[in-house]
Amino acid sequence: MDKVLLKKLGDPEAHKIDNYVKAGGYKALGMALKMPPDNIIQAVKDSGLRGRGGAGFSTGLKWSFIPKDPTIKKFLCCNADEGEPGTFKDRGIIDWDPHLLIEGMIIASYAIGAAKSYIYIRGEFALGAARLDAAIKEAYAKGYLGPNVMGTGFNHDMFVHRGFGAYICGEETALLESIEGFRAQPRKKPPFPALAGLYSKPTVINNVETLSCIPAIIERGAKWFSSIGPEKSPGPKIFCVSGHVKKPGLYELPMGTTLREIIFNHAGGMLTEKPLKAVIPGGVSAPMLTEKDLDTSMDFDSLAAKGTMLGSGAVVVMDSSACMVKTAYIINRFFSHESCGKCTPCRDGTPWLTNILMRLEHGEGKQGDVELLEGLCANIFGRTFCPLGDGAVMALRGALKNFRNEFEYHAKTGRCLG
Repeated sequence: MDKVLLKKLGDPEAHKIDNYVKAGGYKALGMALKMPPDNIIQAVKDSGLRGRGGAGFSTGLKWSFIPKDPTIKKFLCCNADEGEPGTFKDRGIIDWDPHLLIEGMIIASYAIGAAKSYIYIRGEFALGAARLDAAIKEAYAKGYLGPNVMGTGFNHDMFVHRGFGAYICGEETALLESIEGFRAQPRKKPPFPALAGLYSKPTVINNVETLSCIPAIIERGAKWFSSIGPEKSPGPKIFCVSGHVKKPGLYELPMGTTLREIIFNHAGGMLTEKPLKAVIPGGVSAPMLTEKDLDTSMDFDSLAAKGTMLGSGAVVVMDSSACMVKTAYIINRFFSHESCGKCTPCRDGTPWLTNILMRLEHGEGKQGDVELLEGLCANIFGRTFCPLGDGAVMALRGALKNFRNEFEYHAKTGRCLG
């Protein structure tokens, strides 16, 4: 498969607009601006593109929820707050090919009738923010942004909004709160952003990788895109591989590529002779899998059938040296630290999980701690204001399901199994 999203990775000059245009950049924008907006939305629907931020919702369907009334102000927001541990796929686009994202955003904005768009980028991504600022200035200078884009009468302005490292801003309504200058906490839904989003106006929020697929869909066609990978989860996908592998990094592959192929064909296999013990398939909120699951296709539906999720596509590989109690402790410590504090189950429940895991890891566990963890998980899951608490519980449940004996051994002996 020809690279679509990472074709410029490693090219030190790729982020400049002249190189982007020379390679065919902004051709898709010119094509899109000659199409009726509804035709663009239909093409994205027909492509089967599903959101690459984790939820996997149909992108074209999300766009179609925006009211058609031209008198209503509308916004597009790009979620570049890449905060899931193990995830670094969007940086590969932002740092190396920012104009690909910008072109996708302009096309999306034209399709939904948005005159303004925002890129909400994680505060730590200093290089990415600088690259995007510079690329947006170049796009204005060349007439791809601003009044009368490419002489078509379409006006569009784009802004970069830097966050401050809060994981909760990956939740779309918390992101909107942050742009508006408020404390980043999720909003009650409904109303959904498509009807009352940024500044209470209809808003589409898409992930970096999702929007970066749009130019290729317009230029090559919906049928081409839908022919890649599984029928229900088509298209290219960036997998970010880390952990105990020989070649960690970014790999753009067809959706549906198996875990085994990603780890052993592309990431070079295990780092040492130690066997694979566990793999997290989609960022740390995705329940982990084991060696018996390596032939699972990396797509939304196949992973859901295994009781986990594709999430961000962050593959974290662990060999037999990894302690699952310590892993669960580190993951839950992250979630409890990042809780926004809005709802009690998450605010109080995730630190409680972390404290129990901490004492298990440090040899101070008690008989009954494993059952207590399970009870807490049941009281948190499905009862939080946003998915953050659910993510913490799903990760822990995955560890308990596959490695319960390790947790029980810690509680009984105060040390690691083996």
